[in-house]
Amino acid sequence: MKKYLLALVAVCSLTVSQAQTVVGDATLPNSVTMGGTELILNGAGMREKVVFDLYAGGLYLVSKKSDAAAIINADETMALKLDIVSGMVSSKKMIGAVDDGFDASMNGNTSSLDAKIEQFKGFFSDKIVKTNVFDIAYIKGKGTVVYKNGKELGSIAGLDFKKALFGIWLGNDPADDDLKDAMLGKN
Repeated sequence: MKKYLLALVAVCSLTVSQAQTVVGDATLPNSVTMGGTELILNGAGMREKVVFDLYAGGLYLVSKKSDAAAIINADETMALKLDIVSGMVSSKKMIGAVDDGFDASMNGNTSSLDAKIEQFKGFFSDKIVKTNVFDIAYIKGKGTVVYKNGKELGSIAGLDFKKALFGIWLGNDPADDDLKDAMLGKN
């Protein structure tokens, strides 16, 4: 009986470990369901500033892809998971990073999306602490939906917004080059 139980525990442990990916101090699931669509982890990495880890980021797609432009432009359900691993990430810093990210993603021409960007920044207005997890999902036919620790904060309609948003991490001037490559499964 003991041998049977030990074998069962070993198999269960193996199954659980295969269902997750460890990135620094964070553990990301290998799949998530958003808007009724199952998504798989395309790639994951760490957002760093100088020598400090800020958050683990994962990109979830219907099927694996490595073409950033195709992902940005696709009108299909996908998601980003940001798992905060540092106490240095605050609401104010996150909002500033979002501003910088949209500016870089849209080559400084954000005026067409200013109202939506302001709405998006509002999702980060409450206190952010280490271990908070943000899920940013584009749901085909609905728009971008943001969750904090599993609780829906709101949604923003429009493929144009989604393209600019995903461009923050996957565009030509991403928030972090190494994180972009990791999300695209290139390392």
